[in-house]
Amino acid sequence: MVTRSDVLRYAEENYKTISEHLWDKFPSYEVLRHKHNKKWYAIIMNVPKNKVGLEGDEVIDILDIKCEPEMVAPLSSREGFSRAYHMNKEHWLTVILDGTVSDEEIYSLIDTSYEMTK
Repeated sequence: MVTRSDVLRYAEENYKTISEHLWDKFPSYEVLRHKHNKKWYAIIMNVPKNKVGLEGDEVIDILDIKCEPEMVAPLSSREGFSRAYHMNKEHWLTVILDGTVSDEEIYSLIDTSYEMTK
C-alpha cells in the first residue's frame, strides 16, 4: 500500500522534489512541484472521507494528480479514485491512499502528472 511517505520518497528519488507546506491553516498539506517552472504535479492532503465521496468523517490521506481529461471520468468512477478534491475537476484526479489502487498505478499516475506539467 502506497502511503504519504512513499509518495514523498518516490518524488524525491525520481524527480528530486521536496514537498512544500504552503498553508499555515493546513500544515499537513504537501505540494510537489517542478523546480524550474513551479507548476504543481501533485498535492497530498488529509481530508474527511465524505469530501471524496466515501461514507464517514474519518480523516484519510489523498493524492491529487494532473491527468488527461479523457481519463478523469473513467478513473474517477473506479474504487480508490474520485474527481479531484479542491482542484480543477477536468484536469485533476484524486487517488485515495488506502491501498485500493495498486502501487504501480499510483506511481505511473505520478509520472504522468509530472510529465504533463513540465
